[in-house]
Amino acid sequence: MKNIVINGGRKLDGSVSLQGSKNSALPILAASAMVNGISVIHNCPDLTDISAAIKILRYIGCKVKREGNTVIVDASCAGRFDIPEKLMREMRSSIVFLGALVSRFGRGSVTPPGGCEIGLRPIDLHLSALQRMGVVIEEKNGRLECNAPCGVRGCHISLAFPSVGATENILLACVTAKGETVITNAAREPEIVDLADFLNRCGARIRGAGQSVIHISPAKELVPVEHTIIPDRIIASTYMACAAAAGGAVSVKGVIREHLMPVTGIFETAGCNVMFSGRELIVRVPRRISRIRYLRTMPYPGFPTDAQAVVMAMLATANGTSVITEKIFENRFRHVPELSKMGADIRTENGCVAVVEGVERLRGAKVTATDLRGGCALAVAALGAEGETVIDSIHHIDRGCENFELCLTQLGADVKRIQ
Repeated sequence: MKNIVINGGRKLDGSVSLQGSKNSALPILAASAMVNGISVIHNCPDLTDISAAIKILRYIGCKVKREGNTVIVDASCAGRFDIPEKLMREMRSSIVFLGALVSRFGRGSVTPPGGCEIGLRPIDLHLSALQRMGVVIEEKNGRLECNAPCGVRGCHISLAFPSVGATENILLACVTAKGETVITNAAREPEIVDLADFLNRCGARIRGAGQSVIHISPAKELVPVEHTIIPDRIIASTYMACAAAAGGAVSVKGVIREHLMPVTGIFETAGCNVMFSGRELIVRVPRRISRIRYLRTMPYPGFPTDAQAVVMAMLATANGTSVITEKIFENRFRHVPELSKMGADIRTENGCVAVVEGVERLRGAKVTATDLRGGCALAVAALGAEGETVIDSIHHIDRGCENFELCLTQLGADVKRIQ
């Protein structure tokens, strides 16, 4: 088992280049399976979740090659529409391949996805949308057998919740459907826009991505293109939280300012000085950050649930009491007991509210990463803590952070990975 060891108490001072977005790359890789030709995808981060997606592509018959941060997918010979349970359970986003399979082959066979245990991620919105589009779904021996005997049909779909995954699956399934599709209450995240941009480059006709209503007119076929993945706004937030916990000044290069607007206000409220210069973000931190009276996670453009854990970690040593309400996932406070081992004073109420009493200083301890964002939160806390912190189960961190300890070292942290 590999661990990350962090000796805290050192102010950060340096710059780091931002990786490509994991949450954007995964659905775009799934979309590449629908293209009868070679897709070239740049700025694709080197992560275990990306490796899992590549395994799925290869299983269904695609030829995949990685050259640095460029992934080249040749889906000309793709022919399988089933994905084994072992591959589906390697990551939570694997369900997005269902829309791609149904679009290309008219059928798909998958099992429920795996990944971080941050609570239920029901796929009923995905399945009900596909059924409205003419897909017949049967559950057999724990597998979802999906078949569109008359082809995928365009229709009007109103989502009960602006689910990112459901919006992605609908987009993938309907781009070559018979007739127009309209999605209302669609997810508005930048990753949705990036997927739509890729599909439109391929010949799709999607209008309104990034808004609550999306119109998709049918396209005859998808043609090969090159595409560059957007930067990862959640990892940018993570580096900002690292600076806020440890102190000092950090520069993050390669950001898109608009994507970070839901989080920059929170850091400014905490007393940080946040500046942008083109594609560079610079955050300078006071001696001790201030509390956040109330923070609630919401769908974009609200505060992202994926940034909740790292912000909680930085608030553990803030001056005053902060209240965080988690409204997206019901089991996303699993990092709280681990932060408590380091001396954090956090109590949870009803599983969705955390009251964070800021303490003067955290102490290093041996802690366990329970999920991707929770693991990052432990690293944030460790950077500002006294003494040595050992984080195990770091395979969770590797799912979404590229060269995490190397990037932290570039910022001046004392971090190493050990066996």
